[in-house]
Amino acid sequence: MGFALWIDGELAWAQGVHEYRPMGAAVIAVTDRFRHRDFVPTRRPPSRAAPTYAGLFASLGDLNAYLGDGSQASEKKLRRRSSPAPPWL
Repeated sequence: MGFALWIDGELAWAQGVHEYRPMGAAVIAVTDRFRHRDFVPTRRPPSRAAPTYAGLFASLGDLNAYLGDGSQASEKKLRRRSSPAPPWL
């Protein structure tokens, strides 16, 4: 499993791969949690070169833990994490 995450304002985008099969992409509110059913194979996520790219995660649990519990501290962390992706991605 592997998941890429983008934080774009109040939206969180994820693109996933499960057992080497593409799951597609999902978009939710940053205060929500990702679920397997959220992923749509035809949905296209933002580019990994986009400044909203937040990183790679090993599981949905890791991804949801990064998003936090919706508290103000978690939201501040997400806003701070708006640096551009490294040039090699």
